[in-house]
Amino acid sequence: MRILVVGAGATGGYFGARLAAAGKDVTFLVRPARRATLGETGLQIVSPHGDLTLRPKLLLASEITEPFDVVLIALKGFTLDSAIADFAPAVGPETMIVPFLNGMWHVDLLRARFGARAVLGGVCRVATMLDAEGRILQLAKFQELLYGEMSGAPSPRTERLDHAIQGAGFEARLSRTIEQDMWNKWILLATIGGITCLMRGTIGEIEAAPGGQAFAVAFLAEVVAIARAAGHPPSDEFVAETRRMVTAKGSNVASSMFRDLTQGNRVEAEQILGDLIARGSVADIPAPLLSAAFTHLSVYQQRRTRD
Repeated sequence: MRILVVGAGATGGYFGARLAAAGKDVTFLVRPARRATLGETGLQIVSPHGDLTLRPKLLLASEITEPFDVVLIALKGFTLDSAIADFAPAVGPETMIVPFLNGMWHVDLLRARFGARAVLGGVCRVATMLDAEGRILQLAKFQELLYGEMSGAPSPRTERLDHAIQGAGFEARLSRTIEQDMWNKWILLATIGGITCLMRGTIGEIEAAPGGQAFAVAFLAEVVAIARAAGHPPSDEFVAETRRMVTAKGSNVASSMFRDLTQGNRVEAEQILGDLIARGSVADIPAPLLSAAFTHLSVYQQRRTRD
């Protein structure tokens, strides 16, 4: 199965490299600057599961000549519009598009461009970042991909996809509940991202501050209320575990959005928080804490753009 990984950044680069190292037929769609860097240094991973350097197959958008069987998308949400134009020639009638983006907004965007049948659901769980040398640093041991038909129905094509992805050294699972899996991740990201960015601290630092624990619990309640109103209620067990996570004493957990914020990078405020607020507004669900976090990050984005 021919797999095109869109981008060779922290997330796509990590999983794509693991797949390529396991002998899968993987090609990375990259921009000229990234190809130049990887041509000099190779794709480098520094990981608790073992470091890796390889010389992967690289492709520019102008060099795509035929469809791929699978297009894996693992990008920051604000780059998806331009990425679609780049990888569109790689999408044929039988191509499976598997996005590993945050939130749910991208599903509608991809369906509008390529049709509902082409788009599968996907969830990735990994903590990675690019360092100043362009290496991919894995910050924690967890590493998992979930994928499946958005309807939850079994299909021969997802069975083939599952077979192609297995055996690459990370957890990979074909899910029959992928849409709820995506919502669960969104709930977790919006809650951890919102509270750490708004309070400018880790979970443990927020918990230790006066009112911090109550703030985290109230923030989670707003997010869960929107998910329930949208028809995707998380289980009681998931909510309880998330509550424990966001109120854990001494926890150094923070979100990738918080790391981007502290490093002065662009953040996925619209994709992770703004879209959630919009869905809550349709259902008349009040979300003052979530809205405060979104406004806070919007001011940051405006200042960053201006400066």
